[in-house]
Amino acid sequence: MNIVLLEPEIPANTGNIGRTCVATGTKLHLIKPLGFSLEDKYLKRSGLDYWNKLEVFYYENFNDFLEKNNNPPIFMGTTKAKKTYTEVSYNENSFIMFGKESKGIPEEILLDYRETCVRIPMLSDYRSLNLSNAVAIILYEALRQNNFGELLKEGQLHRNHW
Repeated sequence: MNIVLLEPEIPANTGNIGRTCVATGTKLHLIKPLGFSLEDKYLKRSGLDYWNKLEVFYYENFNDFLEKNNNPPIFMGTTKAKKTYTEVSYNENSFIMFGKESKGIPEEILLDYRETCVRIPMLSDYRSLNLSNAVAIILYEALRQNNFGELLKEGQLHRNHW
């Protein structure tokens, strides 16, 4: 799986998303400009000691991302979509993109991906979920559809046995 963040602004969200990516074997793609330094203490704190295990790629802009990944099909996580995230089929190499926290993905980009735009259902009075929560929700659905790949599917007790 591949998570793509277009111009993320909040280091703690990106750190949390990086940690989720490491725990699921997912690649993280960051499209500049970033709203923080990669040395940011909040990024490091939320990513804990996982950041050095993260497979992360950086791009100068959206076109750079498209060129370096051979124009991959992309699912666009957006509150503006007609379909929910459970109404599409993800494969094990899917790219799932999310926009910056303050504005989301620009509508000009969304128009080129109208069939692969997906949303998380929520009450109409609210604008959106936290970015790291939205990423986790959609990523885990994509993983579930692929039988969770190589992920550990059974938990273990530390001092006792089931």
